[in-house]
Amino acid sequence: MHVQHAGSGPPQLLLLHGLGATGDVWAGMLASAAANWPGNVVAPDLPGHGESPPLPAYSFGALAAAVAPAIDRDAELVVLGHSLGGVLALELASGRHAVQPTAAVGLGIKIAWSDDDIGRARAFAAKDVQWFETRDEALARHLRVSGLAGLVDDADPAATRGVREGSGGHRLALDNRAFGVGVPDLPGLVAAARCPVVLARGERDPLNSDDELRALVRDSVALPGLGHNAHVEDPAAVWALLRPLGAHD
Repeated sequence: MHVQHAGSGPPQLLLLHGLGATGDVWAGMLASAAANWPGNVVAPDLPGHGESPPLPAYSFGALAAAVAPAIDRDAELVVLGHSLGGVLALELASGRHAVQPTAAVGLGIKIAWSDDDIGRARAFAAKDVQWFETRDEALARHLRVSGLAGLVDDADPAATRGVREGSGGHRLALDNRAFGVGVPDLPGLVAAARCPVVLARGERDPLNSDDELRALVRDSVALPGLGHNAHVEDPAAVWALLRPLGAHD
């Protein structure tokens, strides 16, 4: 996998991005890691995203297992994941993948899935690669698919590393089949966790609600004024969320 690093030594903070994005969405947190985290911070591109190769098939377990080699197994570990990455943080919290975090944080996880939601994800997963005549068209599509439209500009690595050029023109780096990962069993994942779990959301995130999160973890957190990509909008607010878990005051 392609992995970005900041800092050194234990404890380790593992940052896992959401579906369709790349590890570059954590750029604000990586840039401020020295002032906020006492050890090392790692942010991989998940399989089938950015510069990481695809998987033969996608499941939450397979994605978590693919991430595990990026983890320092001799260091205390905190995992922070956004959206799909938040589900993977909970999957890693189970201890099923030969690693055991001391805490898992899920930010912006989609809780409720309608039949329409599931149908759209399956249809996207079944699509062939779409080629675009221009790079700008591909960038615009990547930003929509990753939920970053309006949050980063076309020159930001979170945009540019999400596209590729080939014989057919320009395409997304994303493996569409990743959208077939399925619907997570969040109650089961929370129950199986062998470490403290924190669930958080941007106050304006349309993909979840306070009540949905609190039904899973009573002391869930809402970050005031922020949306689905709170870590992109305000890295400092997410660092504050991590302070009880080892981040610097």
